[in-house]
Amino acid sequence: MMIHFLIWGIAAFVISFVSTVFVKHFAFRGGLIDRPSSPRKIHTRPIARLGGVSIYLAFAIVVVVLLLTTPFLTAGRISLWQYVGLLLGGAVLMLGGALDDRFDLPPNLSFIAPVLATFVLIVFGVGVEKLTNPFGGVIYLLPWQSDILVFVWMILVMYTTKFLDGLDGLATSVSSIGALMIFLLAQTVAYYQPDVSLLSAVAIGALLGFLFWNFHPASIFLGEGGSTFVGYLLGTLAIISGGKLATALLVLGIPLLDAVWVVLRRLRQGGLRRVFVGDRKHLHHRLFDLGWGQRRVMFVYMIVALLFGLSTLFLQSRQKLVALILLGLVMLIAALLLVQHERKDSV
Repeated sequence: MMIHFLIWGIAAFVISFVSTVFVKHFAFRGGLIDRPSSPRKIHTRPIARLGGVSIYLAFAIVVVVLLLTTPFLTAGRISLWQYVGLLLGGAVLMLGGALDDRFDLPPNLSFIAPVLATFVLIVFGVGVEKLTNPFGGVIYLLPWQSDILVFVWMILVMYTTKFLDGLDGLATSVSSIGALMIFLLAQTVAYYQPDVSLLSAVAIGALLGFLFWNFHPASIFLGEGGSTFVGYLLGTLAIISGGKLATALLVLGIPLLDAVWVVLRRLRQGGLRRVFVGDRKHLHHRLFDLGWGQRRVMFVYMIVALLFGLSTLFLQSRQKLVALILLGLVMLIAALLLVQHERKDSV
């Protein structure tokens, strides 16, 4: 059975790998380029945007082929309509992201595509029926409660990976680990879901095929659509796998808490208008400015995501909550130390 997952994962990898070459060429010809025109940019030469299209194409093509030729993806609890919603929502992100990459839309307009993509998911039946209560029992959700949870969850995860996309390969690699953790969890006896495993394998292949080109020194960036799509993919996998939100939370723990920290700081400094104005105050930027280097920062994030992600294979719900609290404390201590270090340097 593992060979089955490997074959389709490799198919997605090859499509993503090859299509990135053509997407990069198209991006340069169409002017969808990220130029180092502001102090927060760390690259020194123009880099193609629009890379998320390669991931989306690879994922969508393999999923459609599987749906048309095999019963593998629909043999479990995931319906055909949910797959349609997943792909349509991704297409919305690609379209909105391409417009943003070309015209550098203001934050209030770039927010439209993630919101619409989330609404598409909800309309096509992607939802959370129940959540495990870390203090015992199960919490069953009404449809409207599920819709609110899905909306908040998807926006949170998409903007976490969007904010994370500040160094070469960072958002893509961490999202790959998230998909891997859901794949492994869906292979366990307690949660065995071969359809989720297969979908996760396809996602991993698509992400890794692009990561080859996105690894430092990157020759192409995810772009606006790609930076939100990798979060969209991971967030949706967590939902349709039966509400494995804790798994995704632990994998994205550091970047998610960093995103919350940055948003709160921007709110305090300039109000709501300041929230979506980019800067170099994210944790990964601070580590880079300390001289860590892009590859080192990426590997540290990957190791933390892998360790906390693997913990979900062994921990119970209450223990996962403890792990999340521990992760929060680690993030808080790291942030305070970095802020203190910057203040000393500025004196």
